[in-house]
Amino acid sequence: MSRRDNPLGRGTLRVSELAFGAAGIGNLFTPVSDAQAERAVLAAWESGVRYFDTAPHYGLGLSERRLGAALRGLPRDEYVLSTKVGRLLRPRTEAAGDDLAHGFAVPATHERVWDFSADGVRGSLEASLERLGLDRVDIVYLHDPDDHTEQALTQAYPALEALRAEGVVGAIGVGMNQAGLLARFVRETDVDAVLLAGRYSLLDQRGLDDLLPLAAGRGVGVVVGGVFNSGLLADPRPGATFDYVTAPDGVLARALALKTVCEDHGVPLRAAALRFPFGHRAVTSVLVGARSAAEAQDAAAMLRTHVPAALWGELKERGLLPADVPTPEGTD
Repeated sequence: MSRRDNPLGRGTLRVSELAFGAAGIGNLFTPVSDAQAERAVLAAWESGVRYFDTAPHYGLGLSERRLGAALRGLPRDEYVLSTKVGRLLRPRTEAAGDDLAHGFAVPATHERVWDFSADGVRGSLEASLERLGLDRVDIVYLHDPDDHTEQALTQAYPALEALRAEGVVGAIGVGMNQAGLLARFVRETDVDAVLLAGRYSLLDQRGLDDLLPLAAGRGVGVVVGGVFNSGLLADPRPGATFDYVTAPDGVLARALALKTVCEDHGVPLRAAALRFPFGHRAVTSVLVGARSAAEAQDAAAMLRTHVPAALWGELKERGLLPADVPTPEGTD
């Protein structure tokens, strides 16, 4: 199938509009077999996805191992791979049950140790390359430095900048589920990209307050994750999750109203949720997690779905989107 590739920030790297988020194949919340994980990755590839994202955090390295194994037979120069630094994985000396306290259905064979030092960055990346079975990654993100801001700015970021200068990585960035601190990194550093999770969606446009205009002005690419807000916009119903907790009644009601308007225009809510971020010129790619071939195929099909300009207009008229929010008028 044809696909769209967009430049990531100021550099030469280009990424597919749809990116594969590999937390799910790291057994996020529920186990996935090796075979299911491989089928999910290959289905994404066959659907045109050429950007894959993972992290040591996801399943205590399981996501990286599975993603690397699934990509191993594919042409390395035809896809972009990102991983993250900030959490080192250290073996536990004693068995400690499972890792579900951190969201992953895997044995707790390792513990996560926060480390945004220069040595921590290099050690983390070296371990990631070993798990992936690759000699390079294309993008490295500082992962959730919320409580480690100063160390991330003064130690981890310069280490990544040096690795970029050495050609070890092609691009560097920061990934978080808040926009404010990402904006600080965009202002104070020379990152190529930011990964913004959950803060630029049909239900939450806080990324528009400062980060997105700033990124556009500085030529920083924005990858948007969490467009379904952890599930609510994929299937709004009582008990659905919003930002990893049960959706409050008011938020659920708004999601159901969004769904009704979309259905009136013959568009699945998932399709509108995936297309919405591209209304802003800073947005380069949308990252969607998939744990099965069916989920990967569905995401690609939804992004290909035509979303008429009239739908965005009605959402604004009904107050379900701010009147001044940029929308991808008439795109498909």
